[in-house]
Amino acid sequence: MVLAPIGAVGFTLLVSALLVLWAGAPVGRTYALLLHGGFGSVFAWSETLTRAIPLILTGLSATVAFKARLFNIGAEGQLYAGALAAIAVGGMHGGEGWAAPAWLLFPLMMLAAAAAGALLLLGPALLKTKAGVDEVVTTLLFNFIVLLGVGALLDGPMKDPTAMGWPQSVALLPELELGKLVAQTRVHTGLIWAIAAAIATWTIFRFTVPGFDIRALGANPRAAAFAGVPVTRTMVLVALGSGALAGLAGAIEVAGRTSYVTLDMSPGYGYSGIVIAMLAGLHPLGVIAAGVFVAGVLVGADTMSRAIGVPTYIADVIVAASLIAVLVAGLLTQFRVRRK
Repeated sequence: MVLAPIGAVGFTLLVSALLVLWAGAPVGRTYALLLHGGFGSVFAWSETLTRAIPLILTGLSATVAFKARLFNIGAEGQLYAGALAAIAVGGMHGGEGWAAPAWLLFPLMMLAAAAAGALLLLGPALLKTKAGVDEVVTTLLFNFIVLLGVGALLDGPMKDPTAMGWPQSVALLPELELGKLVAQTRVHTGLIWAIAAAIATWTIFRFTVPGFDIRALGANPRAAAFAGVPVTRTMVLVALGSGALAGLAGAIEVAGRTSYVTLDMSPGYGYSGIVIAMLAGLHPLGVIAAGVFVAGVLVGADTMSRAIGVPTYIADVIVAASLIAVLVAGLLTQFRVRRK
């Protein structure tokens, strides 16, 4: 059990080292710059933690869904749906016509974002349970539908008239933006939201009846149904929870970092959340560490690339190789594959 993750890390470093050598760069210096760029200073840590916030939330979204064998590939679309809902509540009125104070608008904004993400996943979940439709296909296609809808809205009713033609939404009201955790950095209180969501998810899985039902459904759906687990109700709860987490990721990204929605607001956070969930072994608390690791690699790659000219795509290779290595190591550990 101990040798499996160690072997996975060793395999990842070996594969990445071969690619670094192919690029004509020294391996030791490359890894040192990657580590320093992601974790070597207060600024590096601030950028890593800022990048980790949406990754943790989308990782939790994938974790909740995958625990019940609901393979949600649509967190990217759910994130954008949550971001649009946040702007619709907290920015579209332009400060006029709404008597509600910020302390009321803020929770309404977060609830709207969570509801938007949840409802976007509810349809594919019901199609899976009632008609046997493959949720991988439906959730993946919803990503493209949502992004096309985002593009239409950003060039239409939600377009910021002061953006000089650039397709972006109106800005969120300043009083609804999240505060900074560290002065002079971009780290915001969304990090607290993400960690709290991870702890709450772990608590639900570990100590509640719905959490037990979700784990039972993921372990063996037929046995769970035979034992009396309400399959449809549990799948609906999973869809609502998973989609809500992805929707919150969009709202927190808007309220904490961007203040408005653009088509390039997310560089693939929804898809990266799947990698993070698998790296964490579908453990909610492990998602925090996996999210920080992936964010650190992505942030450190920028520093590494500027210093020695190695392409930043090496970060994607490291993340992908880590995922493959962990999955293979877990497979070998689970089935006790041994060489005679």
